[in-house]
Amino acid sequence: MGWIPCSGSSNTKKKLKKKLEKMEVQNSLVDPIKTTSGSDVVDFVGVGCKIKSSMVWDSETPLTRLSPGRAIFSGKLKRNSSMNSKDSTKNGNPDHIAAQTFSFRELATATRNFRAECLLGEGGFGRVYKGRLENINQIVAIKQLDRNGLQGNREFLVEVLMLSLLHHPNLVNLIGYCADGDQRLLVYEFMSLGSLEDHLHDISPGKKQLDWNTRMKIAAGAARGLEYLHDKANPPVIYRDLKCSNILLGEGYHPKLSDFGLAKLGPVGENTHVSTRVMGTYGYCAPEYAMTGQLTLKSDVYSFGVVLLEMITGRKAIDNSRSAGEQNLVAWARPLFKDRRKFSQMADPMLQGQYPSRGLYQALAEQANMRPVIADVVTALSYLASQKYDPNTQTVQSSRLAPGTPPRTKRG
Repeated sequence: MGWIPCSGSSNTKKKLKKKLEKMEVQNSLVDPIKTTSGSDVVDFVGVGCKIKSSMVWDSETPLTRLSPGRAIFSGKLKRNSSMNSKDSTKNGNPDHIAAQTFSFRELATATRNFRAECLLGEGGFGRVYKGRLENINQIVAIKQLDRNGLQGNREFLVEVLMLSLLHHPNLVNLIGYCADGDQRLLVYEFMSLGSLEDHLHDISPGKKQLDWNTRMKIAAGAARGLEYLHDKANPPVIYRDLKCSNILLGEGYHPKLSDFGLAKLGPVGENTHVSTRVMGTYGYCAPEYAMTGQLTLKSDVYSFGVVLLEMITGRKAIDNSRSAGEQNLVAWARPLFKDRRKFSQMADPMLQGQYPSRGLYQALAEQANMRPVIADVVTALSYLASQKYDPNTQTVQSSRLAPGTPPRTKRG
């Protein structure tokens, strides 16, 4: 089995292990587990449905292993009260955080049997539908995972666990999940304005273009979400899949990070990185991670730099429709960084010249130790987002991180 509570007695571990070995699960991921009393044992109702916030996953062991008819947890838990962060406390989260369980029939009804007109989008993971949950009278987004898609059982469970434990205004809210038979679905709050990608690269006729101020507001909000994962969660969480399509927008273009199936706990103690197989999206992966499999918090910072560059230029991270020298956005833009007079060549034509003349460049540094920590990025972007740029009356000067100034050193 391999699922072990944290620092409990060996007898407790043996009893719990024995219970788990006897469990047979029908049409659900995990049956309720009645554990012995004590602060060092965690209760599961479903998967991540009831998790004491003083428990977090150990990053050195695999999280899950599933077989037909049986759910097996193979991650170790260790005590860490910091996961119940200040942000979670402010949001009124109790000692455990609940995600609702839904039957497949409920979600089929919510989407009118997954009709085409309810389809919001699709990708390698499956399809996302708009639906209404009548019992709570709420519009939701329902992601139905493709049984043969890129997001398997492991990623499904990681996402449920992460979003059950982590809460922040710039992280998407997970309402619940479904695990009926071989069906795997995730239910999120509905983000009415779609993704950042929709507003940068897939702009429908008549849709309003994002002005500079709105772009900086979105960038600052996304950076705050990443800052929460890096600096407030303990141990830190490496997002590992930051890209425009994973930044969702609500009313007023409020951004939230979504899709946590690839998220991984970051290094702790004296460790500087986490070694793992390379996953993510081509064009957004930090070069040192792609080459060595060594994942750090700075890997996310690089991905954020690519997203920021997309927002500034209006170009895709990888665009095979362009000429050979312009297909990779970072490779095309890097020479232009050296001469700020060429900034206008990088700027999105949709901005029509309405942007400040200075920006953030360090996030895309090839060497990880030259990239800023995300807290510095938040500071700079928050300043930019606070400035109401009017090209007719003023020129906003950004709080640019000086290239010669070593970035602050923090975890990862």
